[in-house]
Amino acid sequence: MEITQIVLLSIALSIDAMVVSFSQGLIFKEKKRRNSFLLAFFLGFFQFFMPVLGYFCALGIYKYLEFINNWIVFLIFLVLGIKFIKEAFEEKEKTICCISISCLFMFAIATSIDAFGAGISLCFSHVNIWFPAILIGIITFVNSLFGFWSGYLFKNFPTKYLEIIGGIILIGLAIKAVL
Repeated sequence: MEITQIVLLSIALSIDAMVVSFSQGLIFKEKKRRNSFLLAFFLGFFQFFMPVLGYFCALGIYKYLEFINNWIVFLIFLVLGIKFIKEAFEEKEKTICCISISCLFMFAIATSIDAFGAGISLCFSHVNIWFPAILIGIITFVNSLFGFWSGYLFKNFPTKYLEIIGGIILIGLAIKAVL
């Protein structure tokens, strides 16, 4: 596998993480730097880790996960999207200032399931996993930061509508996962 193909794979795998980061960037008003780096770190780390895991698990597990991996992503994004939209209509006592660890894990797992499959593909392509996995993690980290701060640029819209947009984006990712 050529370096160009590995870069393109890295970019493609980072797109979901960038969209999730964009939706989070729409919401946050406080502790933006902390939240953007924390989110980017979790997403980047899982995008690094999952291809390595997939690489070493190889075909035995992939046969079973290939059928359900899109449904796992669908359910996680759907639940998160509905939660965002529901929370948009609830009264809030304070602004959102940090991302919970459970949310970070859910985002990271949901956006990196495809990377698990990519790791399996890399195994069968006889590619050493370490360079592609590191590159996938770095590109995801950078794209996640870019997505978060791009979302933050839309702060002039009312928060309620931004949360609805973030929820719709996540539901869109859920639908994309099963199509």
